[in-house]
Formats: sequence, structure tokens, C-alpha cells
Amino acid sequence: MTTHTLSVLVENKPGVLARVAGLFSRRGFNIESLAVGPTEHSEISRMTIVVSVEQSPLEQVTKQLNKLVEVIKIVELDPGQSVARELLLVKVKADASTRGQVLEVVQLFRAKVVDVATDAVTVQIVGNTDKLADFLRVVEPFGVRELVQSGMVAIGRGSRSITERTLRPIPTPAPPAAV
Repeated sequence: MTTHTLSVLVENKPGVLARVAGLFSRRGFNIESLAVGPTEHSEISRMTIVVSVEQSPLEQVTKQLNKLVEVIKIVELDPGQSVARELLLVKVKADASTRGQVLEVVQLFRAKVVDVATDAVTVQIVGNTDKLADFLRVVEPFGVRELVQSGMVAIGRGSRSITERTLRPIPTPAPPAAV
């Protein structure tokens, strides 16, 4: 199996996320990462979906996704031609004797301390999956109290945009007839 990152433009409407995720679920594919957010167009959202599947089944799911009325465009992002990042917030044990060492690790990984308590620091780190895993491996001996990690967001390199020349007009509902 190989990992694929899909960038999916969808209409910003209720229920779209459930329908898209349902297509993967019905095929028995586990979504490894899913991030959804607004785009430069208020009526459009962008989903970044990371899934591990073989190429042939992925093509079947992509064709089915394209059949959904709310799906505008699907692009598979090539790792070499895109930038991908995740956000990790991690609360690391750091008492007076270990705080200096923890802060050295934070600097080494170009992370940022966003909260300090007497016995812990909360660190924000942004990067690719490998960088976040390496950071966790290094701070684990100090003790990880809690962590939360976002899904991956990715964008193609260069000046072209996924939304260029691809947006079809989104129909607006007709106003109710006067009675």
C-alpha cells in the first residue's frame, strides 16, 4: 500500500464531510489524516485527505467522489511538488531540573513554547510528519503529559492554484415564491 494525499474542493454545505468520509468508509479505507477548512472563496471548503491504498482502488474512490454534486475538484498532491504541514501541541513534563533541557530541544526543533506551568511546558511545533515524530521521540524521556495533533494540510508548490479555471458556478437556491 502507498500513501496518497488528496486535495478536494467541495461546496461549503452541511453534510459534505460525512458523505466524503462515508465513501472511504464503505470501501474499507482508513483515512489517516483529514483536515477541512475554508479557502479564498467563502462558498468553498478544502479537504486534505491522507489515505493508504493501492492505486487502482484509489481511482475508484476518486471517480465516486467526482459523482458527488458537492465535490468541485480532486487533485492528488505529489510529495515532491507540494508542501505539507501538521501542527502538534504537546505538554511536556519540565520541572526545575529538566526545564533547561526541554527548552534546548524546543530551540533545536524550531518549536515554540506557548504555555508554562511550574511542572510542565506546552510546546507548539509545525512541520511534516517525520519532524513531529522525531520531536516526540526526543521529548518522550522527559514525559509527555498530553498531546493533540492536527491533520495534514498541503498545497501545491509554485504560483498555480487548485481553484484556477476549475470553479464551476455554484447554484444559489431560488427565493421562495410570493404568496
